[in-house]
Amino acid sequence: MKHAIVIGGTGMLQEASAWLNRQGYQLSVVARNEARLASLGRILEDPEAYTPVSLDYKNTEVLREAVRNLQKKHSPADLIVAWIHSTAPGALRAVIREVDQQQSSDWRLIHVLGSSTSLEAIRQKIDVPASCAYQQVQLGFVRENSRSRWLTHREISQAVIGSMGSNNAVTVVGILEPWEERP
Repeated sequence: MKHAIVIGGTGMLQEASAWLNRQGYQLSVVARNEARLASLGRILEDPEAYTPVSLDYKNTEVLREAVRNLQKKHSPADLIVAWIHSTAPGALRAVIREVDQQQSSDWRLIHVLGSSTSLEAIRQKIDVPASCAYQQVQLGFVRENSRSRWLTHREISQAVIGSMGSNNAVTVVGILEPWEERP
């Protein structure tokens, strides 16, 4: 069974997490909110293939240990979906190192980023091993009529799911400019 670890998978990425479960993945979800982790478990098609982990990923060592334990329990991660805020600058590097140490074959990282993020600057800050297919999903906003709005959780999850079916290095969801028109 393929193993997916989703970091931040109970809010905007809840639908993507549920989709991975329906696709037959052993789904491990790391999130801060225990109630949301439990809620996700109740909507899954195969709750037996779900491992919730409640922690604050800002604590890099705790996150690294959790990823290590998940891979020992299930198998090395084939897929990481990560929605990690800039308040945890070392978190993604720690996850990449831990997965790469355990994985003996190619794996994929879908990195979800906010609208104001410089994708190239982020890419340069992390050391992506050759065995990792790295993709970025940047979240923008939507113009409707004469107003702007942020993306819905469904739009975000659908974009992440779509990126899993493509080889695009970058997927932009919505629009990013003009910056002054963002909600």
